[in-house]
Amino acid sequence: MNSQRFFIALVPPPEIQAAVDDIKAYFKQQYGASKAFNSPPHITLQAPFEWSKERALDELTAGLNEFATGRHEVAIALRNFGAFPPKVIYVDVIHNPALMALQKDLARFMEVNYGIIDRRYNHFCPHMTVAFRDLTKAAFEQAWPEFVKKKIAFDFTAQKMTLLHHNGQKWQVYQDYFLHKTMPSANSDQA
Repeated sequence: MNSQRFFIALVPPPEIQAAVDDIKAYFKQQYGASKAFNSPPHITLQAPFEWSKERALDELTAGLNEFATGRHEVAIALRNFGAFPPKVIYVDVIHNPALMALQKDLARFMEVNYGIIDRRYNHFCPHMTVAFRDLTKAAFEQAWPEFVKKKIAFDFTAQKMTLLHHNGQKWQVYQDYFLHKTMPSANSDQA
């Protein structure tokens, strides 16, 4: 294998990951769809890409760190469910200008600095997948009428971008890149 696979995402805090994993577990139990467990709950900013083993990984990690330090934290609102028929059901992410700008800037950064281009993200639709590839069309048609009516709401501040690495079996967190705080906390000293 001459390359490694990575993608870049916003990963929610542990309590939201646990809640989304519970939804994934429902799809596994009720519909036999477990592929969504191959990665932690996340909002993809940069789709999976190949990184040549001959190319220093430090080049990518240093660049992502520099990119992240120039960006602010992003408020994320997860509301209810959406779908990409006939196989994908997801927790919907409310579009906001800061999130859309972060993804657009990252796509441009990846293209300019590393030649990584993914045209699918020209029309970014932020979402958090709970069932996809192994959800059959029949199971989708059974599950979607139930989930289209379900109400959920989670809010968090994305404080970091995460580089995920595929280990040959599943996606794992490789490294986090912290974003600037949008405003100082009430307890911080201001000089």
